[in-house]
Amino acid sequence: MGTRSLTIFNNEWDNEEIVVLYRQYDGYPTGHGRDLLNFLNNMKIVNGMNSKNEKLKIANGMGCLSAQVIAYLKEAPGDFYLHSAGTRDIGEEFIYTLYYTEELNIKVQDTYDDGHNLFDGNIKAYKNWMNPKINPTNQNKKKGDECFFI
Repeated sequence: MGTRSLTIFNNEWDNEEIVVLYRQYDGYPTGHGRDLLNFLNNMKIVNGMNSKNEKLKIANGMGCLSAQVIAYLKEAPGDFYLHSAGTRDIGEEFIYTLYYTEELNIKVQDTYDDGHNLFDGNIKAYKNWMNPKINPTNQNKKKGDECFFI
């Protein structure tokens, strides 16, 4: 049985949900969380396209970002599925929420821990949080210790 997750995309105007992406396997932070980081690192959200931002890693709003993330992750049938905004309680262990307030942010929740927020902040801080050397969850761990931060 896989570690299921949801990724929620909120729009940039009023933080309303656009779409929910369900992942069947590898939904833990070192799986899906790392995949999101690999794509979102250095991503800029813009309002309109021009020649200045064509060469940057950009998304023209959160709707554009959600489509790009889905295209990046979906390689074959299965594993990833789109659901309507508001979808919850379909077996997910982790919920990742992408939202925009002056910059792109991500919130990571563990639903098996009563929805406890594991992280909430911008992508740069998320990158630091995902780094096992910085993450206090992984301090004092010896090689071979079980932890979802590998």
